[in-house]
Amino acid sequence: MNPRPSLGKSHYDGSALIADPIHEYITFTVPFAVPAGGKARAAQQEATEKDLIDSPWAQRLRYIFQLQSARWVYPSAEHSRFVHSLGAMHVAGRFARHLYSFLQKVVPDAPSANYVEELLRVTALVHDIGHGPFCHFFDDNFLKAFGLTHERLGQVIIREHLGPIIRRIRRSPSGPFAPGEELDPDQIAHLILKDKSKDISRMPRWVNLLQPVISGSYTGDNLDYVLRDSYMCGVAVGPVDLSRLIHYTMITPKGFTIHKTGLPALQMFLNTRMYLYSNVYYHRTTRAIDIHLREIFGDTMRLVFPHDPRKKMEEYLNLTDWSLLETVRGWKKSRHATQRRLGEEWAFVLGRDVKWKMGYNTVLKEKGQERGMDFPSREQFEKQIQKELPAKLQTMPFRVDMAPLDPRPDPKDTRGIPLYVYDPATQAVSTEPLEEFLDLLPTRIVVFRVYAPSHDYDAELSRAAAAILNKAPSSIDTNV
Repeated sequence: MNPRPSLGKSHYDGSALIADPIHEYITFTVPFAVPAGGKARAAQQEATEKDLIDSPWAQRLRYIFQLQSARWVYPSAEHSRFVHSLGAMHVAGRFARHLYSFLQKVVPDAPSANYVEELLRVTALVHDIGHGPFCHFFDDNFLKAFGLTHERLGQVIIREHLGPIIRRIRRSPSGPFAPGEELDPDQIAHLILKDKSKDISRMPRWVNLLQPVISGSYTGDNLDYVLRDSYMCGVAVGPVDLSRLIHYTMITPKGFTIHKTGLPALQMFLNTRMYLYSNVYYHRTTRAIDIHLREIFGDTMRLVFPHDPRKKMEEYLNLTDWSLLETVRGWKKSRHATQRRLGEEWAFVLGRDVKWKMGYNTVLKEKGQERGMDFPSREQFEKQIQKELPAKLQTMPFRVDMAPLDPRPDPKDTRGIPLYVYDPATQAVSTEPLEEFLDLLPTRIVVFRVYAPSHDYDAELSRAAAAILNKAPSSIDTNV
């Protein structure tokens, strides 16, 4: 009697699926099954995406919220950086599979297609690995003091802690690498850094050509978070045509390029992203909570984690939103005066008792010819508004909040990696069609708000703010 055939075993062995509300299913690599009674030395030596996903550093992202403060405004937005990282991995892999034929024509000696796919997937998976509690807020209000960002810290984690796993990965979901190919953690660390001043000369050309998939106008990162954050917040946004954007993206000898036919899909995505910033990330209450957090976060971190994370990486591994919030929750009854004071302030945040109330709101717009100009700082505006207030109110507490947003790729930014456009009529590749396209998008704006502890003096604050803004240089327009 013939043994029963193993139906599809070779096809399904070595990979698995993650169910996801945005991308339906995300494929990831897992170890091959070990034959009964046999040894699988190669399988034991090989690492897979499952090993990376299950590593303590990746699992730590389950306890860091994707939205630092907006989740107190949108109750269903309880998703984590972990699920976003899985989605970014999936989108980056789709880009890689589509772009490889273009890449190989430009750089014939580029590594195999499966290697390139896995490089971008792993990079996207770990792009947020360095985040601390409250994410970007943590960068600005803690890491900055050490000359760090979450990306710089992520590079340390990738090279020193995840490197041994990364080097042992030998295949992507599409198949094995070419003989002798091995993922380089240094290339991954290079790609996650979005600093335009970084040295690109030390990397192979093919690596730099793929940089925009990780940090560019539309990426595995922002395409996932726009789709995921809007879905989890329950916010109705315009469509994001992910498949069309990927389809019309290519790599040409000049660099990362979009087919002119794909520009409407890019416009649609950028407008959707701007809507999400305006209505979720920069929601008036979200920003009010951030103002309160800014007042207490530095003092809190000096008690909870007064270290350069690079010197205390084991402790940093356990520093998350969950650990921080549970720590400060108990401070309200502390016998330590500083802890008790901070605990009382944190109780307002955790109880969603919003301290600061918006009294004035407008938008500062930058004219096209002044693209890249700097607005005065919020501290400068606060001093000017204070002088405009009636004498009896000049000692009242208030805060200016300025939330910047630039939705447009800048074709004149020579420090970064520009986005090129392919015109099928002329077969030319240049940034000129992009400049014409930018006229259809809003220019750089700053959402300008004034907050006070109550609404009692909204009228006076509004008059003072409007007076100051109307005196501003002509390059700043307002809607007042």
